[in-house]
Amino acid sequence: MTAEAMETGPRAGSATGGGPSPLDHGRESAGERPLRIALLTYKGNPFCGGQGVYVRHLSRELARLGHHVEVIGSQPYPVLDPVDDRVTLTELPSLDLYRQPDPFRTPGRDEYRDWVDALEVATMWTGGFPEPLTFSLRARRLLAARRGDFDVVHDNQTLGYGLLGGPRAIGAPLVTTVHHPITVDRRLELEAAEDWKRRASVRRWYAFTRMQKRVARRLPSVLTVSGSSRQEIVDDLGVRADRVHVVHIGADTDLWSPDRSIPEVPGRIVTTSSADVPLKGLVFLVEALAKLRTEVPDAHLVVVGRRAEDGPVAQAIERYGLDGAVRFVKGVSDRELVDLVRGAQVACVPSLYEGFSLPAAEAMATGTPLVATTGGAIPEVAGPDGETCLAVPPGDAGALAAALGRLLGPGGDELRARLGAAGRARVLDRFTWARAAEGTAEHYRAAVAAAHAGARPGAPSPAPGARTLSPR
Repeated sequence: MTAEAMETGPRAGSATGGGPSPLDHGRESAGERPLRIALLTYKGNPFCGGQGVYVRHLSRELARLGHHVEVIGSQPYPVLDPVDDRVTLTELPSLDLYRQPDPFRTPGRDEYRDWVDALEVATMWTGGFPEPLTFSLRARRLLAARRGDFDVVHDNQTLGYGLLGGPRAIGAPLVTTVHHPITVDRRLELEAAEDWKRRASVRRWYAFTRMQKRVARRLPSVLTVSGSSRQEIVDDLGVRADRVHVVHIGADTDLWSPDRSIPEVPGRIVTTSSADVPLKGLVFLVEALAKLRTEVPDAHLVVVGRRAEDGPVAQAIERYGLDGAVRFVKGVSDRELVDLVRGAQVACVPSLYEGFSLPAAEAMATGTPLVATTGGAIPEVAGPDGETCLAVPPGDAGALAAALGRLLGPGGDELRARLGAAGRARVLDRFTWARAAEGTAEHYRAAVAAAHAGARPGAPSPAPGARTLSPR
């Protein structure tokens, strides 16, 4: 699940809390010294979703491989799992214009520090989203001042102008992760807009995607989390295919695991979603629940995420009389979140599009059977229909209701058990954070070697022997 409900602190079982030793995953091969990594994230807290989850787990697993990771992040600040002294946080504060309970606030005069702050406020005042640009400018200034401190800079989907210029500008070679192009979100929100005023507002808010397209095309190395996202990056952002590399992410399979002591709640369906984000497809799941309850009266939905008081989801809940059958939860701990999924009879991912789908991987890791759409990269994670999940077309409430009915109706026990076991096996085989860290570190080595060799952006990767080169 995305960690919108995660507590702000190291989880139980982290490297500092009696869990596996940092050496349990092994170190990279002898002769390759640990790397000093700057991991940039303009929104790094797990409450913000997938980007925060990525930073938290990747930094931990890179440290367990022996690397030193300095996470450089803005508000809301990342939540990290310390591994000895090899994971640290450097706060790079913005003006935090979208903080609760006063989002879109106007800062006081004494809060302004420089022209970047003024740019941040001016962009917000005119309906745009400034953080990718302004964070990149602040990061560039910090990295230039600390030239020589890092072997590689890893940008987590900022794609801001400040990160251009190569090692001369930011002090080290750059590797960038694009989970999926935000142009996809823009397109789906435009399709869902009710009138021209809303469409104009969406276009202005997503104006930063023009910058991200320009920056992406100039990057020497782009990592992404699925084959589907790779194709979207090539098609939507115009990045050359030979510069985009897939490194699958995954679930924390120690935390997300089966536990037969947690009782199943009859009829419970669990999903992760923000009610007001069209891309997540929650409105179709609410409609499916209304259909399902005519045959399975005890069917009910638990949504891990924020409840919107108005909008399509709220209207659908009211229209179908589902106030008592749909519950939203947030602010629960890691363990409470996992137990919530373990206790559900079905997990559901109704999204219209996902660049990877951590909710699918994490639910499968608990052995909870999954119903998921075929939007974006979800099939890469969830696997074949009828083998590791039940798959339905995105945006089809009737198909969702039918699939949920197969699992919750008469005779569904055997199917749930079979899909749950197969889903868990698939995640263990393909989607773990340890594998993600190993694959990411390989690309760091290649970027460092390419920078030493003077390779042009997009040039073929160096020979394996060259990967032992260091910038020192």
